[in-house]
Amino acid sequence: MKLSKVVELTKGEYLCRQKNDPDIICCMASDMMSDVLAFAEAGSLLITGLTNSQSVRTADIADISGIIYIRGKKPDEQTVELAGELSITLISTELGMFETCGILSAEGLRGVC
Repeated sequence: MKLSKVVELTKGEYLCRQKNDPDIICCMASDMMSDVLAFAEAGSLLITGLTNSQSVRTADIADISGIIYIRGKKPDEQTVELAGELSITLISTELGMFETCGILSAEGLRGVC
């Protein structure tokens, strides 16, 4: 599924958008970045409520294509700038984690673990 379709389904807002529209192969929902490092697959999408720079740094290390911040959360400008430098798309949705995961699962995206 294209990342732009994910944004549409979750009624998300781009905070930092890359030129390409990557295919998302799977999703991982977690606020524990150690779990993301242990279980995430390259090219996946991270769904989290953690908006500090650690979410972006973790996504970079795990080769994650994008991050959706839930419940309308938005990172500070320094974190958004870091995501731009690292070519990681950031999205914010008003939905909660359960709703976001449910919508994406119903549309055929699989989880990573």
